[in-house]
Amino acid sequence: MNHLPDDFGLLLLPLALLAVAVVSVPIARFLRLSPIVAYLAAGVVIGPDAIGLFRDSQTILTVAQLGVVLLLFLIGLELEIGRLLALRRAIFGLGAAQLGLTAVVLGGLALAFGLVTWRGAAVVGLALAMSATAIALKILEERGDLQRSYGQRAFAILLFQDMSVVPLLALLPLLAPGGGENHGTFVDALLSVAKIAGAIALVVVAGRWLLNPFLRLLAGTGAHEVMTAASLLVVLGAAALMQAVGMSMALGAFLAGVLLAESNYRHELEADIEPFRGLLLALFFMGVGMSIDVAVVRGNLALVVGAALAITLLKICVVWLLFIPICATKRDALRAGGVLTAAGEFAFVLIPLGVALGALSAPQGSLFAAIAAVTMLIASPTAAITEAIIARLDRGVERPADDFDGARGSILLIGFGRFGQLVAQCLVAEGVDVTAIDNDPEMIEAATRFGFKLYYGDGARLDVLRAAGAQAARVVAVCVDDPDTALRIVDLVRAEFPGTVLLVRAYDRRHSLRLIARGVDFELRETFESALAFGRRALEGLGLDPERAQAVEDFVRARDLDRLAIQQAQGVSAGLELFGSRYVRPEPLSPPRRETVALNPEASDVADPE
Repeated sequence: MNHLPDDFGLLLLPLALLAVAVVSVPIARFLRLSPIVAYLAAGVVIGPDAIGLFRDSQTILTVAQLGVVLLLFLIGLELEIGRLLALRRAIFGLGAAQLGLTAVVLGGLALAFGLVTWRGAAVVGLALAMSATAIALKILEERGDLQRSYGQRAFAILLFQDMSVVPLLALLPLLAPGGGENHGTFVDALLSVAKIAGAIALVVVAGRWLLNPFLRLLAGTGAHEVMTAASLLVVLGAAALMQAVGMSMALGAFLAGVLLAESNYRHELEADIEPFRGLLLALFFMGVGMSIDVAVVRGNLALVVGAALAITLLKICVVWLLFIPICATKRDALRAGGVLTAAGEFAFVLIPLGVALGALSAPQGSLFAAIAAVTMLIASPTAAITEAIIARLDRGVERPADDFDGARGSILLIGFGRFGQLVAQCLVAEGVDVTAIDNDPEMIEAATRFGFKLYYGDGARLDVLRAAGAQAARVVAVCVDDPDTALRIVDLVRAEFPGTVLLVRAYDRRHSLRLIARGVDFELRETFESALAFGRRALEGLGLDPERAQAVEDFVRARDLDRLAIQQAQGVSAGLELFGSRYVRPEPLSPPRRETVALNPEASDVADPE
């Protein structure tokens, strides 16, 4: 294993990554653990302290840092101004209080027990105070609690932690021994500041005024691979620019994401970046696992496990105390604490940075990285135990109604043609928060001129649906004009987002029957209601009484529903006798009746295009 040929090295890394994903992640899912834990464990196994498949973990970490860069870009894409304003108190008040208080408590304990110096205590406290966004959101989604009051506030804390990463990466170098000393002349410092300011200004100008026209031009080519290449070019270009002026690559990616958060192409960018982010983050966590000194962990096993349990309990207590005044019940406050226990993904960025700066020794870095990994390992069981405790407390006690204070319904509208635009007008008129996506660049440009916010993306792609928030939407309205595309979207939504209300624009009667067979909640042929209204006005134009004309319209609508029910059971050619029935004005106090006339079955498709 240690004498592999040199030309095999390039193939070994992707083979190992794929093997880990195929083997370890399903096992982790079966055990209800996060895939992050699987990657960490696999990294330890294939690292230099175990079977030794890889000897140089630092090389892998250097490449895998791109996963963190892409993650920060996606975090920036989520930070729309409207979303920040809606959660501003919870984000900047509750989030700052949780991070600050937890960091002080954990750092103070590490210092009190003599595990680190004061510089190391600051690094360790901040690193372990963060929570794993992926794990916490997964727990909230499984419970269906993201829209509840405590779920929204827990998400606000996660959002603040994600936002705080970039400032922390910039400030931590001040903790290095001699970090505050001036190692250059005043002119050098001034030039460095000027370079940084110029690079930030360049990213801002490009993000606000150049990228949208650039992406619109590329989207017009219809080549998806070009959009993918452009997405990576934007992220890595901004990261490389910031690194060239002496700043973090992550800062450049984060700025690019924030500036593109309001872009029409945001969801397409997110969908294109997501696969690369997932693979590189997997590689990153494997590299972290390889870098853990197993000898240090083995020699301090009791300390690692005990510290992980203590951190978990302390984080539950801190969040519980902060949530008690603002939650409807103390139980919801405890639930919030139970989902925020795992150390965050960025603990594996901050702790190695602390080692590189000299605030932590290499053994200390390995020790606290192992502690962070164990908190992730026990996060899901901790949340389950917390819920079991709450259930035991609830026995014999009448539970209060769910608190949906402040929650708003959301709808994902796919397709923004003539049909989708009218649907959107109804929703906007009622103040409904709509996310609309379309894959026509010209339509996006036209919608922007009329004040609609429309994102570029292919609704028939699962990654685009996820990026557009289909998992959190209460309603998905499919308004595309292509029947086959509509069916593909329906199949994706039904398979991946069960329970979502699904409304679909149908092309014709056969399309309606196929949609009904797939169990959509509502379908409507695109010309049906407009044709009925047109027919009613035609009758009125012939001199028919408006009341009679309205009754005929209602009769035809009801007859069509009856025929659809028969066709659903017997086939599209069934129900011809209903098609030939005529409406007869009912006698007073008598229900309407139908008269059936002969109809040539051969002409049925021509006479009934719907």
